[in-house]
Amino acid sequence: MTNNVRTFNNQQSLNSAIKSICDIMRRSNCAGALQYVPELTWILFLRILDEQEAKDSERAEAVGAELMQSLEVPYRWQDWAAPGGPKRKELAGGTLGAFKGFVDGELIPHLKKLKERPNASARQKVISEIFSGIDRTRIDTERNFWIFSTRSTKSAAKTWIPRTSSLCRRFTKACC
Repeated sequence: MTNNVRTFNNQQSLNSAIKSICDIMRRSNCAGALQYVPELTWILFLRILDEQEAKDSERAEAVGAELMQSLEVPYRWQDWAAPGGPKRKELAGGTLGAFKGFVDGELIPHLKKLKERPNASARQKVISEIFSGIDRTRIDTERNFWIFSTRSTKSAAKTWIPRTSSLCRRFTKACC
């Protein structure tokens, strides 16, 4: 992904990062925990999904197998949210509000419709289910995604996310 990634070595470092993210979201467009916890969950979910699919792709390539990615360009985290991602660069160079416009107007609707594909995979159906109740992001600027992009979520997948959302638990058991 990126060379500017911090890994969480213990529960305390993960808790500290989550608190920093929550502080940003409180200062953003989120009035309280009932708004920013679901937001945090789907954002971290997409980040973890991207890392998991990168690992799966490496494994498949090592044995000469073909892997169908759940998300295609530009809907993968590495494209629209990660520093240096091509879609992120395009949006950063665009008009004011382009980033939020992409997330609300393209990304979320695309993710919601994945289950409608004729050959939708189990992962795509779960992704669609997770996004079925999301209409827009509450994070008001592209800058606020920076903290999600510069932290490794390896520990988050095992500690915080499964406790937060039953849908994420279902995804982890069914797909990963």
